[in-house]
Amino acid sequence: MNERQEAYLNLIERVLTCPHGQEPEILKASSDLVDAGFVAMLIKISASMASEGDEYTAKFLEKLACLLAKSVKVPPEAITTEYSSVRGYKKVRSPHNL
Repeated sequence: MNERQEAYLNLIERVLTCPHGQEPEILKASSDLVDAGFVAMLIKISASMASEGDEYTAKFLEKLACLLAKSVKVPPEAITTEYSSVRGYKKVRSPHNL
């Protein structure tokens, strides 16, 4: 794992453990990390959480990935997740449908 991937994981951990409602502030403060790679890491961690049975966290990360994908110019329909596949979906739904 490279340094940037570790930074992504640290940011995800901060978002997951912050008080409710402070997620946007944390993401804004680390906006240099919010890119297509971060969105991909969110999807990867979402799948991991789903396989561990933590569907609430998995769905939260999946929704966050969809919302951020739009801001970093990654089309939501281009994001395929293992979590969504396990749940019976082929692709993550558009953020407009969340």
